[in-house]
Amino acid sequence: MADAFRDDDAFAPEDEFLDSGADFGADPLGDAADIERRILDEDDAPRMNRAAQEDARRPFGARLAEANAVEGDLGDGDDFGDGDAFGDGEEAYEPEPVRGESHAPAPAAPRGVQGEIGADDDELVAPVPRITIHAFCERPETGALVHNAGNDRRLAKAHVTVELGGLSAAIERYHDESTPNLLIVETGMQGRALFEQLEDLAAVCSAETRVVIIGATNDIALYRELMRRGVSEYLVPPMTPLHLIRTVSGLFADPAAPFAGKTIAFIGAKGGVGSSTVAHNVSWCMSEHQRTDAVLVDLDLSYGTAGLDFNQDPAQTISEALQDPDRLDEALLDRLLVRCTERLSLFSAPATLERDWEFSPEAYDSVIDKVRRQAPFVVLDLPHSWNPWVRQTVLAADQVVLTVTPDLACLRNAKNLFDLVRQQRPNDEPPKVVVNMAGCPKRPDIPLKDFSDALGTAPVLVLPFEPELFGKAANNGQMIGEVDHKSRAADGFVHLASLVTGRSNAAASRSRGLFGLFKRRK
Repeated sequence: MADAFRDDDAFAPEDEFLDSGADFGADPLGDAADIERRILDEDDAPRMNRAAQEDARRPFGARLAEANAVEGDLGDGDDFGDGDAFGDGEEAYEPEPVRGESHAPAPAAPRGVQGEIGADDDELVAPVPRITIHAFCERPETGALVHNAGNDRRLAKAHVTVELGGLSAAIERYHDESTPNLLIVETGMQGRALFEQLEDLAAVCSAETRVVIIGATNDIALYRELMRRGVSEYLVPPMTPLHLIRTVSGLFADPAAPFAGKTIAFIGAKGGVGSSTVAHNVSWCMSEHQRTDAVLVDLDLSYGTAGLDFNQDPAQTISEALQDPDRLDEALLDRLLVRCTERLSLFSAPATLERDWEFSPEAYDSVIDKVRRQAPFVVLDLPHSWNPWVRQTVLAADQVVLTVTPDLACLRNAKNLFDLVRQQRPNDEPPKVVVNMAGCPKRPDIPLKDFSDALGTAPVLVLPFEPELFGKAANNGQMIGEVDHKSRAADGFVHLASLVTGRSNAAASRSRGLFGLFKRRK
């Protein structure tokens, strides 16, 4: 296989590249400054001091390297050691070219990403969770490859969209939209033009977005520099769909760094304030307006209304999982979850009084932890009660949304919860406060300023008292946005969904090149 790498632009393990100190000094791979000048073809450029170099390189890595600290590293860091660019000196595998692709040299990829794949290894590729994947390709052949990979069983839960346009199209698209969980970009650019566009991409990327570059140059120095700038993986054609599937699986299904979605706990300051209604509508807005996958977990085992609000009556509920959390694996969880929309799944409550639901806090924690591996966002609809598992769930959540009505009891209870959260979570932001049913006729409301002064933060959303609208939605098993998408309440839920996810509302889908052909709905 070594002869397969003999090409003017290719790199083979037996080259004298690693043994020569003439070009790179004492370090066989060179320091970052040498690599930068080689990539940018600026060997004769004046040397910058170390601080200036770091400042110049920071724009891309500052947004992505921190989020991809584990994923951006190549495992334990030994795959591209200083003494052997291929880890243990093994031969790189030349995959079968995709039909229509050029027969370029096989990429020198790290083991486990684009190494040799046999029939036995096929079963080791773990399915990826419910994530969103957008690919911007320069060639139709690459778009077809990504599309075929998206149809594989291991990406069955993911939402895969493919467009033509490459790196420039991705930059233009995400000026107005939030970036997905995974962004795959094909580009044939090299040198300064490539890094300038990567800096532009970093400026519009969310911190949690992972980026995979499909390039044209099999260059170890370029690979290392892209990793240093925060790119999660760099691939070079020819490759098969399975190569891409293994790459995505390695990023999101790595047992050493398991994927974990963001948990958002919704709780009411007292009973009857509409916390569940807020949680359900915000979940729906996440899937329909932010276009992100989410799981709604109804933890009010006796009185949960999520099934009613989404017009669902599942035979199995979260009680089956809580009774034996150790038995809850991915296959069982898929059977228990109910699909409410294209991107929203429901883990419903039994909503029955036939038995007492006594489960340990550890059981709730174990089930929630396993649900987090299924989607980027997990909405926890908590009952209005205060016991060890509710307390633990609130304090362990990534964000807390507290629903109140403008009355004295809610003000007191909200103040108590805020004091507890500030004491137990000093490094986290305080709960977001939603004032519901404001302006109820013949009921005097406590001024919002009093809430702000007492809690130290202003409400993020004030919902007007609209009994006809909310009653119609509840009786029809619909969300507010489905009943009247122009209402103030519908706009408010969209706004709150944007706040808790950190994502802007996705613009209407636009047909570009292969977009209409390759968009896949799960």
